[in-house]
Amino acid sequence: MNEFSLDGKVAWVTGAAYGIGLAIARGLAKAGAKIVFNCSRQSTVDRGLEAYKALGIDAKGYVCDVTDEAAVKAMLADVEATVGTVDILVNNAGIIKRVPMEEMDVDDFRRVVDVDLVAPFICAKAVIPGMIKKGHGKIINICSMMSELGRETVSAYAAAKGGLKMLTRNICSEYGAANIQCNGIGPGYIATEQTAPLRELQPDGSRNPFDRFIISKTPAGRWGTPEDLMGPAVFLASDASDFVNGHILYVDGGILAYLGKNPIE
Repeated sequence: MNEFSLDGKVAWVTGAAYGIGLAIARGLAKAGAKIVFNCSRQSTVDRGLEAYKALGIDAKGYVCDVTDEAAVKAMLADVEATVGTVDILVNNAGIIKRVPMEEMDVDDFRRVVDVDLVAPFICAKAVIPGMIKKGHGKIINICSMMSELGRETVSAYAAAKGGLKMLTRNICSEYGAANIQCNGIGPGYIATEQTAPLRELQPDGSRNPFDRFIISKTPAGRWGTPEDLMGPAVFLASDASDFVNGHILYVDGGILAYLGKNPIE
């Protein structure tokens, strides 16, 4: 028996047209799962479908705003009718607004919390009844190092991700007896197209100061890649993690374990 096999399982990965979400979905598909994903715009869904097709993955994409409970219920009803009951939910969709706290509009703060915390609640709430009926389920929330640490300009994001960590633990507490495991993945700094500007060389050919900072704080000595998240996601989605619940797995190259280099040396 292969405890890491996802054959026959239906996996819904939110916001998985590119980047981290796409990589996680690739990993789940490679392990045998059927992939369903959603994005808030048709153009992004189309981009995702092209990416999955190029990878040889037969994914089904939906336009769905995960902050809209009615839209989530409608999407899930179609998934259950055409693909099957969701066995694995990965709450990946998220946004960040980098604005100093005293300059941040309250509406922007609320929007980040809505997408990064309320939406995972809505999606988890929607799939849990089906999981209970089947007698098993896996929920993976994409948390962040900001679930543990603060940093300038990310007050809303850190608040939401800290809340998502505790939502993860509370879903574990409420539904562990129903054989539902809810865990989180906390990515470190990952090299994606969104973070590419932070790694661009300076006009004089030197490395970006933020790039140097991240490398100096990471024992692995590099940025992570989306592929670094594939194995952890498969583990948390598979039977291999059936007694792992309420845990946040930080895939950060060791940043959270490391104080940093001694500048005096």
